[in-house]
Amino acid sequence: MAYENVTKDVLLQRMLDQSPDDLDKREGSITYDLLSPAAIELAESYIQLDRILTLGFADTTYGPYLDLRCSEMGVTRKLETKATGQVTFSGPEGTVIPAGTQVSTATLVDRDSIVFTTVAEVKIPSSMQVMAAIEAVVGGAGGNVDIGEITIVIGNLSSVLNVMNDTKLAGGTDKEEDEQLLSRYLQRVREAGTSGNVGHYLQWAKEVPGISRAIVQPLFDGPGSVKVIVLSNEQKAPPSPTLANVENYIQQQRPIGAAVTVEGATEIPMDITVELEFIADNQQAPDLTSIKQELTEKFTAYFAELAFNDPIIRRSQIGNMILDIAVVKDYHNLLMNSNVSGNIAVDSANGEVAVLNSVTVTEKV
Repeated sequence: MAYENVTKDVLLQRMLDQSPDDLDKREGSITYDLLSPAAIELAESYIQLDRILTLGFADTTYGPYLDLRCSEMGVTRKLETKATGQVTFSGPEGTVIPAGTQVSTATLVDRDSIVFTTVAEVKIPSSMQVMAAIEAVVGGAGGNVDIGEITIVIGNLSSVLNVMNDTKLAGGTDKEEDEQLLSRYLQRVREAGTSGNVGHYLQWAKEVPGISRAIVQPLFDGPGSVKVIVLSNEQKAPPSPTLANVENYIQQQRPIGAAVTVEGATEIPMDITVELEFIADNQQAPDLTSIKQELTEKFTAYFAELAFNDPIIRRSQIGNMILDIAVVKDYHNLLMNSNVSGNIAVDSANGEVAVLNSVTVTEKV
């Protein structure tokens, strides 16, 4: 920092040094006591000057100040988007379900109910069932609920209709975090996209909410062709609505004549099986369920870190994560997709990413 040495004591001494020598400047004197409050206020001003310096640079600023810094280069924070999908209503023939009818998930111990609204009016036909498009009332990834979670009709029709979602909702994304916004800003500054070059397509793809990384393959199918392969914020293949948004946005930005293909990453499912040997003097029996959960979180984070960055899933890294669990003494028969030994490679250059499919944990007998 620039002003860390400009303390109250330093400022007070500088002011005392500037005072006439024929004045009493000892501690407790009138001169000393009158200058002390001013020194305190000046020291606070220098603290704020240091803070302003921090807020003025992209690497050290945050929040709304980072927004201001990024806006100078035309980079804006991606806002949250609402999840969309369909539900099936069942009930008496002829029942009209107006646009704006609300449905929701049940309230759980660790999650409040998530509310959705229908986007268009529908009417139940003779089959007693009708599908309706819905969107979340509030944006965010929390709206991407799983199959069968929407079960409640809110309002006057609650005693008349039943509701269920047969497909997972998709497209909901959270507001972009500072880390991701800073990354896009630095890429814009250091690898400026221009005239439809590779940097431009990377920039356009990552400006779409829900997209974290991208690969650009110029001339993949002859002159004028460009393929853009994208990853979701979860480092997986993006859902169809997000892919459509990327396609539409790039088509609006691309140079005239460019033939652009947008694809999601190709997910390579990873099944990991391991036998664990536990520390003998452990006071409690090992909880295989919690160990499996912990390993699932570790492996998921590891694969997300590798996505589009490193094509090698390293057996040694998987082993280290297992040994990091406090009650584990050793592991045996570690299998990654039935591979007994060695690493596994994915074709990340062509958009393949490893995605955890299952974790099987057993105790070595």
